[in-house]
Amino acid sequence: MPNPSGQIGRLLLLRRRPATPSAAAAAAAAAAAAARRCFTTTEGHRPTMVHKRSLDILHDPWFNKGTAFSMTERDRLDLRGLLPPNVMSSEQQIDRFMADLKRLEEQARDGPSDPNALAKWRILNRLHDRNETMYYKVLIANIKEYAPIVYTPTVGLVCQNYGGLFRRPRGMYFSAADRGEMMSMVYNWPAEQVDMIVVTDGSRILGLGDLGVQGIGISIGKLDLYVAAAGINPQRVLPVMIDVGTNNEKLLEDPIYLGLQQHRLDGDEYIAVIDEFMEAVFTRWPNVVVQFEDFQSKWAFKLLQRYRNSYRMFNDDVQGTAGVAIAGLLGAVRAQGKPMIDFPKMKIVVAGAGSAGIGVLNAARKTMARMLGNTETAFASASSQFWVVDAKGLITEDRDDIDPEARPFARKVKEANRQGLREGASLVEVVREVKPDVLLGLSAVGGLFSKEVLEAMRGSTSTRPAVFAMSNPTKNAECTPEEAFSIIGENVIFASGSPFEDLDLGNGNIGHCNQGNNMYLFPGIGLGTVLSGSRIVSDGMLQAAAECLAAYMTEEEVLGGVIYPSISSIRDITKEVATAVLKEAIEEDLAEGYRGMDARELKKLSQEEIAEFVQNNMWSPDYPCLVFKDN
Repeated sequence: MPNPSGQIGRLLLLRRRPATPSAAAAAAAAAAAAARRCFTTTEGHRPTMVHKRSLDILHDPWFNKGTAFSMTERDRLDLRGLLPPNVMSSEQQIDRFMADLKRLEEQARDGPSDPNALAKWRILNRLHDRNETMYYKVLIANIKEYAPIVYTPTVGLVCQNYGGLFRRPRGMYFSAADRGEMMSMVYNWPAEQVDMIVVTDGSRILGLGDLGVQGIGISIGKLDLYVAAAGINPQRVLPVMIDVGTNNEKLLEDPIYLGLQQHRLDGDEYIAVIDEFMEAVFTRWPNVVVQFEDFQSKWAFKLLQRYRNSYRMFNDDVQGTAGVAIAGLLGAVRAQGKPMIDFPKMKIVVAGAGSAGIGVLNAARKTMARMLGNTETAFASASSQFWVVDAKGLITEDRDDIDPEARPFARKVKEANRQGLREGASLVEVVREVKPDVLLGLSAVGGLFSKEVLEAMRGSTSTRPAVFAMSNPTKNAECTPEEAFSIIGENVIFASGSPFEDLDLGNGNIGHCNQGNNMYLFPGIGLGTVLSGSRIVSDGMLQAAAECLAAYMTEEEVLGGVIYPSISSIRDITKEVATAVLKEAIEEDLAEGYRGMDARELKKLSQEEIAEFVQNNMWSPDYPCLVFKDN
């Protein structure tokens, strides 16, 4: 197990920007660099062998370069005469595409309520269908603009309309009708190696509920970000939909619905389908990492506990959301000018007790308890810092049907009464009486933080109260930044799950809208786990990821109200998070190695060499040299 004191030390170490080295230091660094072992760049520019030519190449998005094929390649691959004669650079192709996109997105509007988002998704998806390399080059270069298109919030709209948007299959579909066949089915996927799988059962897509087979859109969107942010090779990712039916009556009655039109399996039948899937994918690809995504709360925790100690998997809704929230909460402590070690003193009201809410609560309690010494008393003390409100109101021990996962956070009845609260007290009552430092929303109920609730937050005992409206998509955000800043005041720290623009508060002041996006962590967790070869994703590895993100912002940025970095820095953020995850796996003696780097070699690497190893294994969207090889 990791050393708790070492983790706290790492938690308190803020990221510093290096000073300019002296000439002597530069010479010493150069000598040291020369002495370091050299790593093979596994995602480099080696020629790629292909078993197809002519139109087959042009119709394959993995290998198609369009007008960027050189004349030599055109001759070698029987393409001469099949393309216009002018050879274009990738930069010229992107310029042409971007010009077309700006023109076409106006012509492909999806109605007045959403004029551009779905149009942009359609145009990007067409590019993805014909030229993957260029698609990812465009996505990486414009990640701040297009991440909200391929991921939240637009991906929610895509999933809702997926039946009508479906043109070309992407990923795999395992269904209840495939029981007994999954072990053979996995061999239908053409890739011999898969590093990353994102799987959903479509039961709880964002805050939109049961979307059945249409939930495949969330798996595709997540893996687009694994490629763009973490540099996972797009030929080694696999989106998966496990279709066990749907309880959405509208879909059950829809004649063009693409999934099984039956009610969801439950109980042992449901578990048997997921078990068979896990056994099948890990039999074919024993080194794959599987991320569970948007499973309803009923199953999210059960499946996580069932598989996490025997398979290389994690649940982003439970563990990724928790890590991002912890980083933001620690940032809120720093924004008050206090050290992060003061985190256990924060009073936090949490709205929402689903899988995401409970995941955040467990992670926050563990972080607080570790800072307090990791004793039984420390855990009890940490639990007392949370007030959890669900659809029935404040959760206390007086409730008859407390969810087992929420029970550790139920308030004692006498304690609640002393605070003027009772079982089922409303959110505004809890906020008014507790006067919390943080109001954290993970409820999936848009507008839950009403004017009355936000006015109650003005009574917070904190000098800089924090409001986290973390539910996705945008319409499910508990409040908007305009509401938070206008009602609570300019000193509020605001964060949300979906993107909002910063606000001009006047007099040169800016209201920073921090997006607590899971994409800050899950790509780095996945990449670090892949490169470590660890057989499990440990709590220590997840904690290392959260601590890395918490320390990424400078003191000046945090004191200015910026607690999360810009999405435009996502490649660098992911590299650092993956480095931290890999380092933790090595320290916990979980790392077993990746490709040519075995466990013994990994243990010899310095911090700088680990970062170099990560960087060298991040795929970049550059056209490879294609060489035809007959089967």
